[in-house]
Amino acid sequence: MSAEEKSTSSRFGRVVTLLPVLIFTTLATVFLWSLLYKDDRLPSPLIGKTVPQFDLPPIEGREVGFSSADLQGQVSLVNVWASWCVPCRVEMPLLVALAKDGVVPIYGINFKDDAEAALSFLAELGDPYTRLGADQSGRVAIDWGVYGLPETFVIDASGQIAYKHVGPFDQQSLEEEILPVVRRLQEQQRP
Repeated sequence: MSAEEKSTSSRFGRVVTLLPVLIFTTLATVFLWSLLYKDDRLPSPLIGKTVPQFDLPPIEGREVGFSSADLQGQVSLVNVWASWCVPCRVEMPLLVALAKDGVVPIYGINFKDDAEAALSFLAELGDPYTRLGADQSGRVAIDWGVYGLPETFVIDASGQIAYKHVGPFDQQSLEEEILPVVRRLQEQQRP
């Protein structure tokens, strides 16, 4: 082997040796950046658009369902939930307290749930809903752009989606994100 071949082989060996280190460093940098600069907010393409048309029957055992017509003339919240959804349990006490305060009417879409389980859930944790519809097929939730439970929407008085909160909300996100939108829309509604 000539000196030139040895030199080329030596350089190639160093590149092969450094390649895993370079790949690891790049992946570690990308991972660290994604942890530090994470933005969990997922914008909805429906913000500013009229709610999808729907007419849901009541949960078996309740008398009144829920339709898009119910969302006209007042600012309201729409909460998509299910009894099998563990995070839904987390936010339910906040929804119940909000309903008791009468700040804003709360409507519910019960997603692909067993009627008995849903009624038991509400009996145990409280029922904040002015009206509640059973979305057995999941079609209405798909039309709303729901991809995980729970999700909560703020609807303006003209029936347009003004805000979407993905996941369970806590007291802080209720006070700092959801209720300011509700109050602003309610102020705009007043003559």
